[in-house]
Order: sequence, then C-alpha cells, then structure tokens
Amino acid sequence: MPAVLIVAHGQPSDPAPAAAELAGFAAKVAALRPDREVASVTLAEPGGLAKAVARLGPGGRVFPLFMAGGWFARVHLPAKLREAGAMGWQVLEPFGCDPALADLTVTIAREAGARQIILAAHGSFKSTVPSDIAYAIAARIAQATGAEVRAGFIDQDPQLQSLKGFGEICLPFFAAAGGHVTEDIPAALAKAGFAGRILPPVGLDPRAPAVVARAILADQPVCTTACRYQR
Repeated sequence: MPAVLIVAHGQPSDPAPAAAELAGFAAKVAALRPDREVASVTLAEPGGLAKAVARLGPGGRVFPLFMAGGWFARVHLPAKLREAGAMGWQVLEPFGCDPALADLTVTIAREAGARQIILAAHGSFKSTVPSDIAYAIAARIAQATGAEVRAGFIDQDPQLQSLKGFGEICLPFFAAAGGHVTEDIPAALAKAGFAGRILPPVGLDPRAPAVVARAILADQPVCTTACRYQR
C-alpha cells in the first residue's frame, strides 16, 4: 500500500512547534490505518518535503491538511513535489474539501448548542475558494441546527472584527492551533466586543484523525480545477 504524507502549512517563523503538533496528529491517523505508513511534514520546514518523500520512496500519497482546495493544494504543492523529485506521488483532496469534515463541523456546532455561531475562517482577498467552503459550511450548520450562523474571516471581508455584538460561540474552521487561532481570532473578536466562547479549531477535535483515515482509504486524487465548494 502507498505511504501517506500529511502536509500542512506550518509556521515559517518557528517551524518546530507546528511540526511536532502535526506529527502527533499523524500518529493518531496511523493508529487508525496500520496498513499504511503515515508520516508528516510542514511546508515551513526547510527541505522537509524533499527529505520525507525520499525516505518514503516512490508512488506515495500526499494528504493536504489544508482547509481549502485553492492554489496551495492544486498548484503550489504539486510543484513542490516535482521540485523534490517525488516519483509517482499523488495529491489527495484537501482536508477542508472532505464531506466528512463538513459533517464533523456541523456536529461540533450542534453539540455546542448555541443560537448564534461565528464560523471563523482564513479567507483570501485573492480568491473566493477559501470563503466558498466557509460559506457552505455555515449554511449547513444553520440548516442542521436552526442557529444563526455567520462566517467571518481573517484575510477578507467580512472580517471578524466587523461582526459586532454577534455570537455566543466562535468555531474556528482551521486544521490546527497556530497563530491565527491563538492570536488573530481572539484579537479580532475582542475588537468586535465578542463575549462568548471560542471553541478549539475543527482539526483538533478528537474525531478529526478518523476523517483523514477514511480519506486515505478513499484515495481520491485532488481535482485540478476547483474545490467542490467553489461557486
């Protein structure tokens, strides 16, 4: 069976903590998929991708722990694999594009039992792809729970700080607890006067490794056009 390499963005200014967190996540996935070798690397680790694919050998699978199927998943990551000399490697659909991840996000929101929910996402001023996913998930949460749900972003409008006086909980639609989750989201919500709870990011839910384990089993190559949530 092909080896699997879980790839995340990481933190360029301080790669080690994010790499260690990702390795812990990969270990949980590996425990659910003992038939596969599961490794991890962040793009912020200098030379990390090349070292990982060289160790794992040809014909592996890359699982992007990204929340959107945009430029990073469909252009940048394949280019980096080519640069690394990865022979026969395929990129699977990103974490955020998996319907099972959408289901998990809805479940987390339902379990929180709030009437007003902020779905915090990264967004992009350059592409609609990241926000397409967030808006689709927000609509699903609202339909499933009856709550009022608004998507707010770090890197596009509507920005989180603009959601003044709204929200009982904030659910970060992020894969890990990096600086956006620990610093940017709380700071933006403070400017909005948010007085509710900030939940852990979706990717830190104990059920998230099972989502990745099932995606590895499905072995679905990345679509080279656009994420299924793109309008």
